[in-house]
Amino acid sequence: MKLNKTLDLVSAMYYCIIRGKSKKYTNRKENIMLTEKEYLEQYNPNDFERPSVAVDLLVFTIEDDRLKTVLVEREEHPFKNKLSLPGVFVGIKETLEDATVRGIQEETGLKDIYFEQLYTWGDVDRDPRMRIISVSYIAIVDCAQINLSAGKRTVSAALYDVDELLASDTELAFDHKKIIQYGRERIRNKVDYSPIAFEFLPEEFTLPALQRVYEIILDKPLYKAGFRRKIAPMIVETDRMTSGDAHRPSRYYRQKKDVK
Repeated sequence: MKLNKTLDLVSAMYYCIIRGKSKKYTNRKENIMLTEKEYLEQYNPNDFERPSVAVDLLVFTIEDDRLKTVLVEREEHPFKNKLSLPGVFVGIKETLEDATVRGIQEETGLKDIYFEQLYTWGDVDRDPRMRIISVSYIAIVDCAQINLSAGKRTVSAALYDVDELLASDTELAFDHKKIIQYGRERIRNKVDYSPIAFEFLPEEFTLPALQRVYEIILDKPLYKAGFRRKIAPMIVETDRMTSGDAHRPSRYYRQKKDVK
């Protein structure tokens, strides 16, 4: 009983000291006795190592019947003059999504395009400068919208054939070749259960154009009848037809708005 009273007295003394004078608390029991406001006032984030966070941007499009991605030539060290994915550091008061939108615009000149999170890359030595965790994003755009421009820290931005790039000995900066490989597999898998293929096309498209997108992503030919049965629930026809070519006119379609 005396021991308990002694402990209570000691705790009370600590509490008085904490509330009155001391601003540095390292004992967990002391912290428990604080209000949240008091705890946050004395909290020192420099007590912990903090890695930087970046977003790397994998922008896919289809050009000349080939899946392509945007690469930039780096102007600065590390990996000066090497090709890399566009990317930016995340600001301290910036969400990942806001950083992605900013990065796409600053590094490629593109605006208002579809994107989704791909994967987080956290190898300790992935960047020679310091510990940097990268959150990668896939962005998809109709090739007709592309008018690339170099970013603040890049010499140039251009489209590169994804499959040729992955099959070559070309070295990219950081772990960006691995990111491209992972993104390539992601869209190949996702096209079977989502409407992601529509993001490669303009708002109105023909069925042959849509089928060609699927074939390029899947890297195999598809039977027309089976393909059209599969995508029928996802599309709605318009009253417009193609014109001005030697082939039979094709009807334009749109993606149904409620398709996810």
